[in-house]
Amino acid sequence: MPVGKILIIDDETAIHTIVSAYLKAEGYEYFSAMNGLDGLAASRTFKPDIIVLDVMLPGMDGIELLANLRRESNVYVIMLTARSEETDKIVGLSVGADDYLTKPFSPRELIARIKAALRRMQSDTTPLEKSSQLVFSHIRIDPSQRRIWFDGQIIDLTTVEFDLILALANHHGMVLSRDQLLEKAWGYDYYGDTRVVDVHIGHIRQKLGSDRFIETIRGVGYRFEDK
Repeated sequence: MPVGKILIIDDETAIHTIVSAYLKAEGYEYFSAMNGLDGLAASRTFKPDIIVLDVMLPGMDGIELLANLRRESNVYVIMLTARSEETDKIVGLSVGADDYLTKPFSPRELIARIKAALRRMQSDTTPLEKSSQLVFSHIRIDPSQRRIWFDGQIIDLTTVEFDLILALANHHGMVLSRDQLLEKAWGYDYYGDTRVVDVHIGHIRQKLGSDRFIETIRGVGYRFEDK
């Protein structure tokens, strides 16, 4: 049976009922919270691998909850947004969501995304030889530890941010399209907005303190260079 702890934070009972049924069928451990404050508390005590987080919540909305969460955790977050609220998607990604789904959504699609994220997390625990580290002039990446150093200093990245820079670094000097990066970092057929890649690339550049290591190739995608 698959291993994984999933926290659902949503104020709609119907969402909890159907998502919980699918999670139970897949063998996942799960916990539910109906408002933002309870959700934030549950994230600290339940310590989930993945959080399914609604934007519209009583007490503390999903954006504020996520901002609080990112100060203390890099847990993988799939944000749920209303189909008409494009702003919520971009703001949620900017604050630190790893992925998003628009309501109404297919529970099977949500489970597919959860499976893909957990599969990457669990495959990352497989020991790799030290020689598999990627070493460049300024940046060093250790895939087995999921750590990245910039000029000797560890840079704190989320799961998706790390997977994106690793994919680019593995193809040093080559251009990867947004669709290629979506497949490598999210691990499934992604049918959402490709701007999700741009937002996460922006986060990586911000944390590196420079945009010169990830070059934008207009109309195509991105290229990693560290000479």
